[in-house]
Parts: sequence; C-alpha cells; structure tokens
Amino acid sequence: MTFVLIPEDLLKIALAVVVGAVIGAEREYRNKSAGFRTVMLITLGSSIFTLLSQKIAPDNPDRIAANILTGIGFIGAGSIFRDDSRMSGLTTAATIWAAASLGMAIGSGHYALALGGTILIVFILYAMMSVEQWIDRSNRVRKYKIVCEYHHHTLQHYEKVFEGLGLKHERGTQTRVGTEIIGNWIVMGAQSKHEKLIQKLLSDTQIKEFDF
Repeated sequence: MTFVLIPEDLLKIALAVVVGAVIGAEREYRNKSAGFRTVMLITLGSSIFTLLSQKIAPDNPDRIAANILTGIGFIGAGSIFRDDSRMSGLTTAATIWAAASLGMAIGSGHYALALGGTILIVFILYAMMSVEQWIDRSNRVRKYKIVCEYHHHTLQHYEKVFEGLGLKHERGTQTRVGTEIIGNWIVMGAQSKHEKLIQKLLSDTQIKEFDF
C-alpha cells in the first residue's frame, strides 16, 4: 500500500519540529540529558506515528498512537537517575512525555491545543523554575556525617546545634570505631540555616571529619 504525503502532512511535520525546537532549546540551555535535537525528534516521531495511525487504520487510529506512550515511557525512564539522596531527571522525563503529546496533537490536526500546550510547557520550565528554587531554598534536605572523639552525649550535642539553628533532623547510623564515633543525619531546613550550620561545624576543632 502506498501513501501520498500531502502538503498538510508536511505542514504538520514541520510544525512538530518547530515545537520540539522551542522546548528542546530550553532543555539544552540548562544542559539536560534530553536537549535540543532529542526533543525535536520526539515531537517529530510522535507526529509521524499519529499520521501513520490515521492512514494505516483510519477506522481504528488509536491502535498505533496508543503505543507511542509506551515507547516514550522507555525514553523518559532512561533520563531518570538517582543522585545522592534525591532523584534527578524527573523534569526531563516529564518534558519528554509532554513533548510527545504535542507531536500527537499536531499529527491529529489539533493545532490550537498544541500551541497552547507549547506555551504552557515553556512557561512551566522557564518561568516556574524560580518558584521551584525558592521552595527548595526554604526547605532543603542535606546529609551530614561527623567523626569525632567518643564521649557520652557527643552526638546529642550536635543535634542540639541543629535544633538551635531551627533545623529538623533525623538520626541515621551511628558507628563507634575505637575512640572515635561516626554520626550520620538527614537535616532539613532553609538553605541559609544550612550555611550557618556548615560554618559552625567547620570551625569546630573537636570534629575530625565532616562530610556535607
């Protein structure tokens, strides 16, 4: 069976590439794993698959289109990885997923939906980043490890230091090695309070090793 690529299809493909370029440029600017070319290919591919689903099975066009989401899921999962105590790449994975939806919208001829979606995605990625950073600064989670000479109530002393600065804490593993004791904590609070804590602990002569 032969398909004829009509001008409207060419317009859809070109528009999908443009939309992908707009979103991909933002990701590339922030040095994310799925950047300029990747997002362009995602919107282009999802648009072409949507067009093909309409041509191959006009009575059941959702058969191929539904599998686009499965394929995008694999790509998105590949951009997620664990970085120390937090997951990274979730925003990039969500961007890939959203970009695929734009390609599908364009391929099915819903241009207004694709345009509105593109504007909102760019707004969320760019404008809302400052809000996310403010929230992160207001309640940052960090891991601390302190090694010092063992004395009774040694670790409780540092927990009082956390509390004195208004930081919440969860005690992790504690290990005694000879005359030394090792304490681990997960500490939560504003970034400014973490900075004060770090300076205070760095100047503590009783601490032999401090990881933060």
